[in-house]
Amino acid sequence: MTATLGAGPTEQARRARIAVAAVFLTNGALFANIVPRYPQIKESLELSNAALGSALGAGALGSLLGGLFAAAAIRRFRSSRTGLAGMLLMAVAFILVAVAPAWWVLAAVFLVAGAADAIVDVAQNAHGLRVQRLYGRSIVNSFHGVWSIGAVLGGLMGSAAAGLRVPLVLHLSVAAVLVGAILLVAYRLMLPGPEDAERAAPQPGAAPPGRRSFAWPAVRMLAALGALAAFGALVEDAGSSWGALYLTDYLGAGAATAGLAFVALQVAMTAGRLLGDRAVDRFGQRTVTRAGGALAAAGMGCALAWPSVGSALAGFALAGLGTATLVPAAMHTADELRGLPHGAGLTIVSWLQRVGFLLSPPLVGLVADHSSLRVGLLSVVVAGLGTLVLGRVLLNRA
Repeated sequence: MTATLGAGPTEQARRARIAVAAVFLTNGALFANIVPRYPQIKESLELSNAALGSALGAGALGSLLGGLFAAAAIRRFRSSRTGLAGMLLMAVAFILVAVAPAWWVLAAVFLVAGAADAIVDVAQNAHGLRVQRLYGRSIVNSFHGVWSIGAVLGGLMGSAAAGLRVPLVLHLSVAAVLVGAILLVAYRLMLPGPEDAERAAPQPGAAPPGRRSFAWPAVRMLAALGALAAFGALVEDAGSSWGALYLTDYLGAGAATAGLAFVALQVAMTAGRLLGDRAVDRFGQRTVTRAGGALAAAGMGCALAWPSVGSALAGFALAGLGTATLVPAAMHTADELRGLPHGAGLTIVSWLQRVGFLLSPPLVGLVADHSSLRVGLLSVVVAGLGTLVLGRVLLNRA
């Protein structure tokens, strides 16, 4: 099922690409749908800020736990079925958010949803990389760009539902039905067969698929790739968790302007992912990612050295643009590592990225408390420089 050199993708490959894009789109949209309803959930259950934060934190804990089982689920059920089942479980879980009678039920629901999302994340990337092998060129960045588009669409849908005072259970039920319908159609278009069907034939004497053990060189590579994925998480969290606070408290920006820090980073990252595949095909994945790390470090470094509202927004935008292809590149390289059970590399790197999301806020906050948020945001510069250094381990071509 490998693509013929010089030939275009087959009709089956094109349909599968549309199907994977649909999974990424719905995955981004589903979580974003519920974010604008957090105030209503907090009010209806009479939760304190700490209680709501703890319930949401259960989702992060669930993602760490669920991510440990992603590779086994994919090997047992294939990435297409695993992704479909995980997304449907998430949709049902979010309906239960609307009827949760107490804090502990809400936390349990978010725990399940987070675990399912972690498994879906690995499954959708695994299937996307299967399709990429058929194309013979980079397409995985576009999937992550579509996820960002889905997050924007889901956020708009949730905001509209909140503004129109649509009952929460009705809103989330409609979202679940829409997601389910899209996924059932997408599943029929996904690639059949085993997960390694598109890989090159193994060399004589190689270990049989699914029976390989962890080799030490592969473990060292996974450590580097996990650090790269964590760098990507750190940059994204800097915009979402600290961007608005930095603009208001340190630069004196108004509330409307401060919110543009996150927007600037996400818009630039989305554009970089949608355009990243062409850049990767022309210059190579390793070159693009390392150059992006240098761009992110330089952009945020200049913004912190000469602080102003304009330079801060430009710094966050350059950070998002520079790291746009980082996580897809780390996942692609991990999925191609020799000396690992199938799916293990992708699962571990995805899990380490989530560890980065979990540790980044308290780490930056700790530095900010002992110095200043301006110093804390140097973490973005460190992530960019780390990407420049460790990016040499990445595969250069799809």
